Amino acid sequence: MYLALLQSLIATPSLSRAEDQTADRIEAFLRERGLAPQRHGNNVWLRSRNWVEGRPVILLNSHHDTVKPAAGYTRDPYQPTLEGGKLYGLGSNDAGGALVALIAAFVALENDPSLGCNLLLATTAEEEISGAGGVAALLPLLGPITAGIVGEPTLLDLAIAERGLVVIDGECRGVSGHAARQEGINALYLALDDIQSIRNHVFPRPSQLLGPTSANVTVLQAGTQHNVVPDRATFVIDLRVNEAYRNEEAVEELRGVCRSAVLTPRSLRLQSSAIAPEHPLVRAGLAVRSGAKTYGSPTLSDQALLPFPTLKLGPGDSARSHTADEFIYVAEIEEARRMYVDLLRAAY
Repeated sequence: MYLALLQSLIATPSLSRAEDQTADRIEAFLRERGLAPQRHGNNVWLRSRNWVEGRPVILLNSHHDTVKPAAGYTRDPYQPTLEGGKLYGLGSNDAGGALVALIAAFVALENDPSLGCNLLLATTAEEEISGAGGVAALLPLLGPITAGIVGEPTLLDLAIAERGLVVIDGECRGVSGHAARQEGINALYLALDDIQSIRNHVFPRPSQLLGPTSANVTVLQAGTQHNVVPDRATFVIDLRVNEAYRNEEAVEELRGVCRSAVLTPRSLRLQSSAIAPEHPLVRAGLAVRSGAKTYGSPTLSDQALLPFPTLKLGPGDSARSHTADEFIYVAEIEEARRMYVDLLRAAY
């Protein structure tokens, strides 16, 4: 039945900020099982019925929005197709498999009196754009949370750290002049000097899990025509922050290496995250799955918005995400469902 739910989600377009129909399907699926989900925007959530005050509260979270289909699709991205043990379709791997496996685990455990924790299920929107209408909008309604499992494709290894992200706009100002007369102050050259400094900068706090914090200039714009010295140059920095830094600290460090550029971060909200290796969720995950390992994830998820310890864990492979002809193995979903259930029982 959970595979059928995933197939119906694939068949329902759910681009970020337009997930209302997949939210409807998830809500209906839960109501059909005698549960009473709540809705906030396109986020669907509910508490376990076997709720006991004072016990740890564990959030089970994944998202039901998708990116736009990649240009190279050879299949209909909205046609769920089973072939050779694979389920093809947009959102199957990122993160439909994890989503339905977490829903299945919640349904199996939410009214079990032997489970020593309270469960919160949150199927959320706008993850692919880190939007304000997703899990960040839902958190104030959920109350205190002890820890969480974020369902994303990890090959069922345990991502115990994740890079944060800051997009920074850089601007250099010069003085315009006639190029033939060697007049003015060339803002493009000022920008290039600072870009070289950014390229050469080594952040001094590495991470065993995530490596060094890194900054890459990905966009550069200057000039209006060939014979005018540009008086303004702009560039964009993609800053990926390890768990040894707060975003604010990393931005200030970059400002210190620039002589001319004014650096303005677009947002500081997407912080790096980490969960202690000795946390009960991590220890239980390693215990219930032979061969599982811990690692640091370079890709961003809703972990960046959750202010409590979270473990990123799920079926599928991040390398398949956002690719043409996206797929997930059906066996991966069932293995994830069992692992989620066994992990929660072992941890609590």
